[in-house]
Amino acid sequence: MPATVVVPVLVRHAFEDRMPEAGTGKTGSGTATNRERKHMPNTAHATWTGTLQEGNGKVALGQGAFEGDYSFKSRFEDGEGTNPEELIAAAHAACFSMATSAALGEENVEVESVDTDANVTLKMVDGTPTITRIVLTTTVSAPGADEETVRNAAEGAKKQCPVSRALAGVQDVQLDLTVNT
Repeated sequence: MPATVVVPVLVRHAFEDRMPEAGTGKTGSGTATNRERKHMPNTAHATWTGTLQEGNGKVALGQGAFEGDYSFKSRFEDGEGTNPEELIAAAHAACFSMATSAALGEENVEVESVDTDANVTLKMVDGTPTITRIVLTTTVSAPGADEETVRNAAEGAKKQCPVSRALAGVQDVQLDLTVNT
């Protein structure tokens, strides 16, 4: 039997209200079901040519926001270019920042900004390269907000943003949070 995933109401409603409804081009009212929603294209393309250590690749986001080169050296050494873990870090930082803002909005906290750096650690585990740790270093600016409310929202987002949930196999996900109220 598949596991049931519970999304906190505060984050779920924030996303539902803004998801496009199928065929309308309008954002939802929170009542549309997943079947009714328009498919959002979230795509990327990568090409690799050559051997693992001497080859090279190109990666591009589907909407054209990013295109870059990657290689063995950019992934496992200090070579020029990007790598999959850097792209995961970007996705996690972006998703977490949005989810934190959404959670705070549900608590009627006016957010000025959520600024997140994500650091993804890749290490050998049992002879296989493995993402072993992710550190989210975040500064939330929410003038007048209660610090505990901000911390609770950020902890919830760390566990429940879609990218965090996709990365659930990473055992060590840390949050280093600074709150500016």
